Amino acid sequence: MLDARQLEALTAVIEHGSFSAAAASLHLTLAAVSLRIKALEDALGQRLLVRGKQVRATPAGQALLGHVKQLRLMEADLLDGLRTGGPGTRDGARWQSLSVAINADSVASWFLPGVAAMLQRHRLLLDIMIDDQDHTHDALKSGDVIGCVTTLAEPMRGCVAEPLGVMRYRCVAAPEVVQRCTTPQGEVSPHQLLALPAIIFNRKDALQDSFLEQHFGLRQPNYPRHFAPAVDAFETAIELGLGWGMVPEHHLAGRPRLQEVLPGSTVDVALYWQHWAREPLSAQRLTQAVKAAARTSLSPLATPWRPDGAVQRLSP
Repeated sequence: MLDARQLEALTAVIEHGSFSAAAASLHLTLAAVSLRIKALEDALGQRLLVRGKQVRATPAGQALLGHVKQLRLMEADLLDGLRTGGPGTRDGARWQSLSVAINADSVASWFLPGVAAMLQRHRLLLDIMIDDQDHTHDALKSGDVIGCVTTLAEPMRGCVAEPLGVMRYRCVAAPEVVQRCTTPQGEVSPHQLLALPAIIFNRKDALQDSFLEQHFGLRQPNYPRHFAPAVDAFETAIELGLGWGMVPEHHLAGRPRLQEVLPGSTVDVALYWQHWAREPLSAQRLTQAVKAAARTSLSPLATPWRPDGAVQRLSP
């Protein structure tokens, strides 16, 4: 059986990124934390941490971190059920925290509005990690979160991937920018477009490249770029005429100044909810709320389930 105090020390080191910070959080000496980690590694016969300036977990350490988080949630569900007389009521129950990784476009547009009522009803807190939809699954793999909105259709080990739907993006710009990349014949010139800056959310954002490849056959061309890693700032920069960018279709209703650069040409991003296969009750409630929110806000994802429970990614 795993030692609870050793697991607690391991979790603290991973979460805080250092032995000294973990010792302070646990009110232990640095030596005590080191001894507990060493004893756990000796018992399991493998390294759990990569020591360095920034301590990080090995794959085995990541697996144990996920195990600890599951235990914490299960214990919290059990204790609250005992206090309130059953799992169906939450009056007087403690607040529980659920860590998730979500792409920025989903957070405000459909995720939070869709889960807000459930969070309040069951006294659940969200610890949201923002990342590109192509990279959110890294946080689930490392044990940092219990679920993520991702483009990864293949379930990771110990997880389930459930289809949510499609977010449709359109290439838009201010009217004066659209005019500058349009020929007198009314056609969009890719060369003139590439001479203008693109507004990009962050360096992981590849939607612009996807648009250029799908609709102009250009693979990773060079073009000037502004980086604006906040949704409002990103869309405001486009409105101000600083450049062109990819905006979710359902964001455009509130941005009348934005015009399509290439009308009718879109980039569709298929999204999935990856989560632990064995979920505590609180996490199950979140999963159900996320799926319900996606059904009302995203376009259907017409992808068949495979017998192993995975789903196949749609081609662009």
